[in-house]
Amino acid sequence: MSEHAGSQTRRAGFVAILGAPNAGKSTLTNRLVGAKVSIVTPKVQTTRRRITGIVMAGDAQIILVDTPGIFAPRRRLDRAMVDAAWAGARDADLVVLLVDAQRGIDDETRAIAEGLAKSERNAILALNKIDRVRRPELLALADQLNKLGKFTDIFMISAETGDGVADLRDHLARNLPEGPWLYDPEQVSDLPERFLASETTREKLFLNLHQELPYQLTVETEAWTDNADGSVRIDQVIYVQRENHKPIVLGKGGQRIKAIGAAARAELETALERRVHLFLHVKVREGWAEDPARLRAIGLEPGS
Repeated sequence: MSEHAGSQTRRAGFVAILGAPNAGKSTLTNRLVGAKVSIVTPKVQTTRRRITGIVMAGDAQIILVDTPGIFAPRRRLDRAMVDAAWAGARDADLVVLLVDAQRGIDDETRAIAEGLAKSERNAILALNKIDRVRRPELLALADQLNKLGKFTDIFMISAETGDGVADLRDHLARNLPEGPWLYDPEQVSDLPERFLASETTREKLFLNLHQELPYQLTVETEAWTDNADGSVRIDQVIYVQRENHKPIVLGKGGQRIKAIGAAARAELETALERRVHLFLHVKVREGWAEDPARLRAIGLEPGS
């Protein structure tokens, strides 16, 4: 009886984090979760699918949905990413619009705020990177954004330093619907380990390659073999769009791919708490970003 009564005070629900590319959504997700569930790079449009992170805050379970940045799409991949972001907002109990306070209101942020207002969707506004902006400018920015959208609350945070993040977390926890927890409280994400492994390698590729090339590739975990000694063998394919991309990814004498593999393996061993044998293969698949099968493989709905 007492256990049943206690469970009535529990809260659980989905919180979508929307924002322009590079607003800091993945950094905020990882900060709230307290573990790395979403890859982070200085490049825009790193996140491609909805990433789910699970946060325990007292009696509340916050299920964060880190969405891809919303921007003007050109390819089928781009359209699928933007669709995934808006779907995350539609399906969520609460929506947070994260804005890079240093960058201010750019075209993407304006479009998201107006899109939320048009759909009559209330949202919570979080101004990020406040450690880099003077307070009068922050207040002016908050006022401008308030005129664009319908915001129930405004928070000033730094996802990088953690400043103000606890206040945002507690507010989310208090405003979720009452109900049982949806996941094991020890769980930090609902994503399969195979996908997290692919994302880890993709992050290292983003960090080691320059200009447009990271956007022209994808990583798929083809095989996952648990060994008798407790270690795991992971075979991954890096798909590139053109033949001349392949030597760039490999590097001179294979040095670049070796360094990328070593960095990904070290991070995976920490995350999986076991020895990892990582094998990377580079293949050319022209037009993969327009291929519905490849988009489904990375968790996106191709659309039209």
